[in-house]
Amino acid sequence: MKGLQPEASLVEPVLPKKRPGALRMAVVLGLLEVFGPISMDLYLPALPRLADDLRAGQSLAQATMSVCMLGLAFGQLVVGPLSDRFGRRRPLLAGIALFTVLSVVCAFSPSIEVLLAARFLQGLCGSAGIVLSLAVARDLAEGVELVRLLALLTTVGALAPIVAPVIGGQLAAIIGWRGIFGVLAGIGAALLLVAATALPESLPPEARHRRRGSGEFRVLLKDRLFLGFLLVSTCGGAAFFTYLASISFVLQDGFSLSPQLFSACFAANAVMSVLGAQVNRAAVRRAGPVRMYVLGTTFTAAAALTMLGAVLFGAGLAALLIPLALLMFAGGTTQANGNALALANHGQRAGTAAALLGTSSFAIGPIVAPLVSLGGTTPLSMSLTMTVAYGVATVLLWLAVLPRLRRSPAV
Repeated sequence: MKGLQPEASLVEPVLPKKRPGALRMAVVLGLLEVFGPISMDLYLPALPRLADDLRAGQSLAQATMSVCMLGLAFGQLVVGPLSDRFGRRRPLLAGIALFTVLSVVCAFSPSIEVLLAARFLQGLCGSAGIVLSLAVARDLAEGVELVRLLALLTTVGALAPIVAPVIGGQLAAIIGWRGIFGVLAGIGAALLLVAATALPESLPPEARHRRRGSGEFRVLLKDRLFLGFLLVSTCGGAAFFTYLASISFVLQDGFSLSPQLFSACFAANAVMSVLGAQVNRAAVRRAGPVRMYVLGTTFTAAAALTMLGAVLFGAGLAALLIPLALLMFAGGTTQANGNALALANHGQRAGTAAALLGTSSFAIGPIVAPLVSLGGTTPLSMSLTMTVAYGVATVLLWLAVLPRLRRSPAV
């Protein structure tokens, strides 16, 4: 199958005469994409101290993570459509500025109730970076070049879960959880400066539309091809958040790994995701986004099934870690292709489409994670849930997405 071709029916956006370099744009957009999620990763080591200081239970302290994730999910549904109507810069700069202010509010929260409210609003504002990084990328590129740009974003984004908890642990020991939120405010201020000076408006007035977001949502959800990509993305999000919520318990409680060895395994998996993204970036020009997407999605299901088999037969730690690493590698090859293909026919509503894709992944996390741990988080519960999720994604891809994709004029 060949790569995506330009959309003949869409109004072509008038881009700046001199486009920023791909690497520079990838770094800027990658930083914007992760500054919302990093607000969770950075203060994760400080949760026990936070619970003590605010006289809150462990569950309420952990809820500050969940409400932030919900804000990150549903804020995209507001910011994305607004960016299609008013351009990318204004919603983005407003979101970053409010995120910075709310980080200060979090730092001075007198009670757990105030912190929960501030964290939810912080997530809402932080969602601007997630959804608009994808929308801006779609404004600037399409087809194979969009895949390659998104693969660079994946590389930048994968560094956050490696670096943030390590830095957060050191900061928690020195300045405490309130100081960490002060650091987040500083990060927000720095990113506001970067976005204001290094990110030009990518959606000029003539390429915008004035329809309400609800109308654009209806158009997207009536597109069965886009809906198929959305469902596959949701299943992938369920599997990934199962991994995030379970892996520390599986490796430290189930296999008695020390925190240091767990961190090394977690970092190694993130590196595998980066390698997958870079292999995809190198191969997509020859193989095309469709073939890479199909191969990557199918391989994740096969790797998850292998991991489940290793757990069922009690094959040991190495037999679990190897297919898990291969799964992360394959996952690194799929996201950029899936997003590029989903946005192929919707360049004129890229913000709204990116919002649905992002929300489908983030909203599933707070739902799946507690369900997986109902009977205790074990290697079996993690591997079984991930296998089912990736298996459903692969079935949807082959039976619902691929037949329509072959008939799409964009392929």
